[in-house]
Amino acid sequence: MADQPKNEECCPKFDPAPWDGKIFEWKSKKFIKDSVFTLFYMPINFGGVMTRMMKKVDSAGAKCLDNVCLSDHTSKWNMDLVLAVDKDVPDAENVTLGGKYFSKVYEGPFKDTGKWCKEFGAEATSKGLAIKKMYLWYTTCPKCAKKYGKNNVVIVAQID
Repeated sequence: MADQPKNEECCPKFDPAPWDGKIFEWKSKKFIKDSVFTLFYMPINFGGVMTRMMKKVDSAGAKCLDNVCLSDHTSKWNMDLVLAVDKDVPDAENVTLGGKYFSKVYEGPFKDTGKWCKEFGAEATSKGLAIKKMYLWYTTCPKCAKKYGKNNVVIVAQID
C-alpha cells in the first residue's frame, strides 16, 4: 500500500456482486487486529495503522485475502480493524471470526453511514435476521474512491 508508485491506485477496484445482499458462513477465518484512534467516530490515524498492519503481513510472508478489512466502531474514540489474512502473523494480534454473516453494499459519501446502518438493520429484520455484531468495510481509500468514481462501503453483520 504505502510503497505504491504515485500513479497507481493503492486500493484494488471493488466488485460489489459477491457481497451485495449475501448470506455466507466463515469457519475460523483468520484476521489480524489493530486499533485506530477516532475523534467523534472520525478516524485520525487510519492510514498509519493500515501501513503498520501491512508491514506485519508482508514480514510474515502472509497475504491479505480479498482486501477485506472490517471496522468495528467501539466508541467515539476507537475503531478496531480486523484484516483478513491467509495465516497467523507473528507480532500481530491474531483473531478468528466464524459463523453466519449477512452483507450489503452501499455507495455514496461517508456521511451517509448512519442512514445505511438504519437501512441495513431494517432489511435484516425484514428477512428475519437478528444482528449480533456489525462491521463496516470501507473498500477503498478516499483517493481511490475519487479515481474510480465510486465510494463503496459494505456492512457485514454476524447473524447467528
